[in-house]
Amino acid sequence: MAYEPAVPTIIRRPERIADETWLIHQVQEALGAPLRVYLNSMVIRGAEPVIVDTGTVANRAQWLDDVFGLVDPADVRYVFISHDDVDHTGNLAQVMEHCPNATLLASWALVERFSNAFEFPLHRCRWVDDGSHLDLDDRRLHFVRPPLWDSPTTRGVFDTSTDVYWAVDAFATTCSTAVEASVDELDPEAWRGGVAMFAHHALSPWLAMVDKGRYRHHVEEVRALGATTIASAHSPLITGASVEAAFNLLVDLPNVEVPPAPDQAVLDAIVSQLPAA
Repeated sequence: MAYEPAVPTIIRRPERIADETWLIHQVQEALGAPLRVYLNSMVIRGAEPVIVDTGTVANRAQWLDDVFGLVDPADVRYVFISHDDVDHTGNLAQVMEHCPNATLLASWALVERFSNAFEFPLHRCRWVDDGSHLDLDDRRLHFVRPPLWDSPTTRGVFDTSTDVYWAVDAFATTCSTAVEASVDELDPEAWRGGVAMFAHHALSPWLAMVDKGRYRHHVEEVRALGATTIASAHSPLITGASVEAAFNLLVDLPNVEVPPAPDQAVLDAIVSQLPAA
């Protein structure tokens, strides 16, 4: 039995979401359900190109083709890693090798925690924390922790030149088999339920224990950035009036009825449908 991850079979090409800004898509089939999940990353081309997260091992060949089809590796000046999950760090070593002029942007916590899996070139690192910023030739990047996260290393990034916010795993939700490009295409109840399922079971189970006032204050601080486009690693694109709707969904998460998580009975049902070994 092979334990290597399966290469994705659903191909979505890079998507231009703002001036000089591209989403790099990967789509994963949900286990045992006719649903799909995005595993996105991003490229800011601009005067000093930035790669935002580095995709998964399973999608390596396609991801490298997609990214370096947009930007020459020698031109990349920064590689931003939002946190230490495998779907965001899968091609970090390859990117740093291909991009000799790039500085790695990450939090101290990420470097400390992830150093057992990756030998960080510390002379090529710059530590960024929540609230810090980086001035490039044509834009300012603000590093802002998103409203929800599953790792203390997490930092989002807001681009003041385009008003695009990379929200990391916040706003995560499933898609249908149509793989909707925008949350505007999702059924509203499916969107609400998908956000609640991800938030409470896969991202931030501490939501049930938060001080609701303090949590809402943090959500409103991120909303106040003024993003007009939210790019999430695990959601269709969020733009226009849906930006406010998305923040409202997050504000309400501590109050929603938590949907049940798949249990052993669900796993047994999935296994029963698998081909015989």
